[in-house]
Amino acid sequence: MIESTDILGQALWDYHNGDYSQDITVHSSIAEDDEMPIPYLFREFEEMPLIEQKALKLCKGKTLDIGCCAGSHSLWLQETGLDVTGLDISGGAVMLSRKRGLKNVIHRHILHHTDRYDSLLLLMNGTGIFESIAKIDLYLKHLKTLLKNGGQILIDGSDIKYMYEAEDGSYWQDLNSDYYGEVKMAMSYKKNMGLKFDWLYLDFETLKTKAQKNELNCELILKGTHYEYLARITSVM
Repeated sequence: MIESTDILGQALWDYHNGDYSQDITVHSSIAEDDEMPIPYLFREFEEMPLIEQKALKLCKGKTLDIGCCAGSHSLWLQETGLDVTGLDISGGAVMLSRKRGLKNVIHRHILHHTDRYDSLLLLMNGTGIFESIAKIDLYLKHLKTLLKNGGQILIDGSDIKYMYEAEDGSYWQDLNSDYYGEVKMAMSYKKNMGLKFDWLYLDFETLKTKAQKNELNCELILKGTHYEYLARITSVM
């Protein structure tokens, strides 16, 4: 039984069962409502953005796919022979990933997870899980405990500063927010509304600064075409 607030799980299962009639609506504090196309969550490797393809190719050893959704990234890694585990807070997504053939998948919040990996994978604006600027240290410290010696964190993010640019080239900022990338979000699907949650769009320089504060190296791997990037974070040797 999928909970009524598990918007992602409901939509994924409907699509899987051939009952695709509408997409997920994303509500945010910084923009008008937008649609998340459900078929996109089932994309094959060839359909993925270059940043995602690059991140998957860089994965090595025992890998944890954090926020695995429908399992598309994990399934590709599994097919290449990697020891991969998917993890998601959506019970419906976890059940569907298992149904699609993912051997190892866990229903759990990342902060409650303990094990050690060679690669931690956080894609589709992976910095979003940090929730807010104030919680970045909390998450980085925990992710660091999940790394084996020589392990890596592969994470993508997006700098949305462009959304606050005025015609004269200056920028305006919400004074009620500590950082322009802090966003309040919620998702709805059909007649159900999910719980509100905090989501963080983080620029690379801030991510690098926070990583260094927590004795981590942060390397820019790839820039996208619209302010998005892929970074690799490793422990300071």
